[in-house]
Amino acid sequence: MKILVANDDGIFSPGIKALALALSSLAQVYVVAPDAEQSGVGHGITFRRPLRFTHTAAAGLGDLPAYRVDGTPADCVVLGVSLLGRPDLVVSGINLGANLGHDLTRSGTVAVAIEGTQLGIPSIAISLRSSNGEFDFAPAASYAVQLASWVLQHGLPKRTLFNVNVPEGQPTGVSLTALSDHRYRDEIVEHIDPEGRPYYWVTGRPGAEHLEGTDFGAVEAGRISVTPIRLDLTDHRALSDLTGQLPPYPR
Repeated sequence: MKILVANDDGIFSPGIKALALALSSLAQVYVVAPDAEQSGVGHGITFRRPLRFTHTAAAGLGDLPAYRVDGTPADCVVLGVSLLGRPDLVVSGINLGANLGHDLTRSGTVAVAIEGTQLGIPSIAISLRSSNGEFDFAPAASYAVQLASWVLQHGLPKRTLFNVNVPEGQPTGVSLTALSDHRYRDEIVEHIDPEGRPYYWVTGRPGAEHLEGTDFGAVEAGRISVTPIRLDLTDHRALSDLTGQLPPYPR
């Protein structure tokens, strides 16, 4: 069995080190990750410039083959699969921070799993919540091994990935969840540079309703959240309701 491990925090992130070393007890692991942090880039693909794919021995990964890419998280999956061979599983993380609800649309961590899923490879994204910037990766890495083993044995439905969020501290259990309405409420901070010109930081505050059965609700309760995410974005109910309702093209 072969597992491709990637992330959006970069090749030198302690999260990817913890994940890759843990999964190496389960299968042959190779790591392909951005050479710099790519948080929040979403599912971008680089196609207007060449990419560098460089072996690195400085990521603290021991004998595991590790490569850094000067591109996006999704680029890492494309190059890893194309240059190193097709894996049996793609695992992304461990992300430094949660990826809940609407965060998925911006998350480079989840983009790794999306790209793997689009290539027909079972894929998992794993994120670890922290309220103070301190991270204990052991619980997330331990569960990653358990879940990866299960997926390798049972597979995943077509075009479906697992988005996993681990609470800080010792988890009290695991919940199968739906997406919450968690999102970052964007705020713009304006400053003036030394030449008197304005520049802007995009920032935001996270928030969501604490609803039972959702990813946010599970993590708030100290449980690991596992959310099946399907890549079919079609609103099938609206498709049915709107049949025959749209205005015709004028003749």
